[in-house]
Amino acid sequence: MFNIYVPRDEQFSRHKKSEFQDNNWKSLIQAVSPGIEAYLNFISRDEFESFQEINNVYDDGTSNVLDSFTSGFFRAISRKGKFSLPQVIKEDRGAWGRDEEFAREMIAGLNPLFIRLLKEHEFPPLSKLDPEFYANQHSCITKQDIQSNLDGLSVEQALKNKRLFILDHHDSVMPYLRKINKETKTKTYASRTLLFLRDDNTLKPVAIELSLPNEKEDKFGAVSKVYTPTQDGVEGHIWQLAKAYVAVVCFGGLRLNTHATNRQLSMVHPIYKLLHPHYRDTMAINALAREVLVNADGVTGQYSMEMSSVIYRSWNFMEQSLSNDLKKRGIADGDINSLEDLDNLVIEDYPYAVDGLKICFAIKKWVSDYCSFYYKTDGMVQEDPELQTWWKELREVGHGDKKDEPWWPKMQTREELIESCTIIIWLASAFHAAVNFGQYAYGGYSPNRPTGSRRFMPEKGTPEYTELANNPEKAFLKTITPQLICLQVMTVVETLSQQSSEEVYLGTREDNWTTDKEPLSYFKAFHDRLAEIEDEITSMNEDGKWKNRVGQGAVHFVVSNR
Repeated sequence: MFNIYVPRDEQFSRHKKSEFQDNNWKSLIQAVSPGIEAYLNFISRDEFESFQEINNVYDDGTSNVLDSFTSGFFRAISRKGKFSLPQVIKEDRGAWGRDEEFAREMIAGLNPLFIRLLKEHEFPPLSKLDPEFYANQHSCITKQDIQSNLDGLSVEQALKNKRLFILDHHDSVMPYLRKINKETKTKTYASRTLLFLRDDNTLKPVAIELSLPNEKEDKFGAVSKVYTPTQDGVEGHIWQLAKAYVAVVCFGGLRLNTHATNRQLSMVHPIYKLLHPHYRDTMAINALAREVLVNADGVTGQYSMEMSSVIYRSWNFMEQSLSNDLKKRGIADGDINSLEDLDNLVIEDYPYAVDGLKICFAIKKWVSDYCSFYYKTDGMVQEDPELQTWWKELREVGHGDKKDEPWWPKMQTREELIESCTIIIWLASAFHAAVNFGQYAYGGYSPNRPTGSRRFMPEKGTPEYTELANNPEKAFLKTITPQLICLQVMTVVETLSQQSSEEVYLGTREDNWTTDKEPLSYFKAFHDRLAEIEDEITSMNEDGKWKNRVGQGAVHFVVSNR
C-alpha cells in the first residue's frame, strides 16, 4: 500500500487497509483521475458553471454537464452513488458565504489554531521578514479602513480592550509567492485578516489585506491592497473573493514520535503502555499523507512540503500544550492551569479552547496519577535508563535540528515527564480529532474552503471585472479550485473525516492492558470524566447563548475523543 517504508507492525490492519481501499482514496486519485481529466479537457470545462451545479453533485449524484460519465465516477467515490451533503450547507445553502460564518470558522472550524490577539503596539501589523532582503512587508491597513466597523469604538479603544484579532498568513507565504504564481497554475496572495470581537462574543471580519511581491524584485517590498466588508454590487462580490483567497491560504497545515517509543521502551514499560494507544496508525497515515497530499504532485501543491519544513523552524514542543499555545497567541490573558482559569480567555465563546482545555486537564490528571504511581520521586525518573534513552532519541534524532533548543524538558523530574506525556497524548487524540474529523463538514463544499485559486483579483476595466459584475457565480468558480481537483479533494476529505470501524477512542482501551489495580482505577476515573465532558459539550452546543458553537449552517463544534 505504501511506497514510503513503514515497519510491518506499524502498518494498517488488514481490515483498516480494506476500508481505505473501499473508499478509493489513493487509487481514485492516482488511477481514475487521468481518465476524468482527459474527459474534462475534451469538453473544455475546467470549473462548475454555478453553485447549483455543485449542489447537484450532492443531491442527484451527477453533474448537469458531465451527465452519465461522472455518475459512474461518483459511484466509485461513494457506494450511495453521490457525495453526502456537507454540514455547512445542510441547513442553509447560503450560510457559507456570510461574514459571520467566515469569522466563526477561525475559532470553531477546520483551523481554529492560528487566530491571535492584535496587541496595542502592533497596529498596523508588522512583518518579521528580513527587511534587507524583502524590504517593507509591514501592513498597509489604516485606522480609516476599519474604524466604521468597530461598533462605535475607536481603534485605540478596540486594541486596549482586547477586541481586535488577526489571522496572519503573510510572512509564511510571501517568500514563496513569486515561485507559486509563476511556476504553477496557482494565482494567490499572502494575507492578513483583521477581526473585531463583538459584545455577543462573536467575531466579524473588518479588513482583509492581500499582498503580492513587487513585480521587479523582492527588495522593493510588497504590493498590497486592503478590502473591507460590503454586500452591495460588484464590491460585494470582490469582498467574497477576498475571503476566498484567505481560505485558500488557510488550507494546509499539521507531527512523529513513534520510532523512538518502539525502539527504546519495552512493551512492559509503564510509559510505553501509557502512550502506545495514541501512536496507533500514526506512521501509516503519515506515510500515506506524504505520498498523496504533501508532496510536489499531491493535492496540496508543488511547494507544500517545502513550506511545511520552513514553518517547522518555529516549532516548539512546549507550545504544543494548549494552554501555552493560547497564551502565546494572546487568547489567554495569563496562565490557564485549571478550569478555574477559564475566565482568563479573552474570547469567552471559543469552542476549540474551552472544550480542548477541559479535555487537556482530564488528560493531565490521568497522566499525573499514572506516572506518580510508577515514579514516586524525581530520582526514579532520572535513573530509568529506558526512559532517558527514549527521550534522548526523541529529541536528538527525531528533532535533531532542534536538539539544543532551551525549551526542551530535561526529563529530570516527574513533572517534566507528566507534562511531556500530556502534550503527546493531547496532540494524538483530541487535537487531531478537532482538525481532522470535521474536514468534510466544512471542506466538502469547495466554495466554503477552496484549496486553490487560479486568477488574481479582477481590476476595474478588465474583462474579468466585467464578468464578475455580470455573472458573479461563474467568476467566483473560475477563480477557486478547478472542477477536477475539487472532486479529488472532496473524495480525500470525506475519507479522512470518516472514523474507522476499528477506531479506539480516548478513555477506552483493550482489556488486560495492565494488571495493576491503581492505574486501572485512575483510568476508570479518566473515562468517567471524559463522559462528563462530552455531556457538557453537548449541552453547550444546544444552548443558544453560545453562538459560536452552531454556525450559520448549523455545524456543531465538537472536540471528539479519538
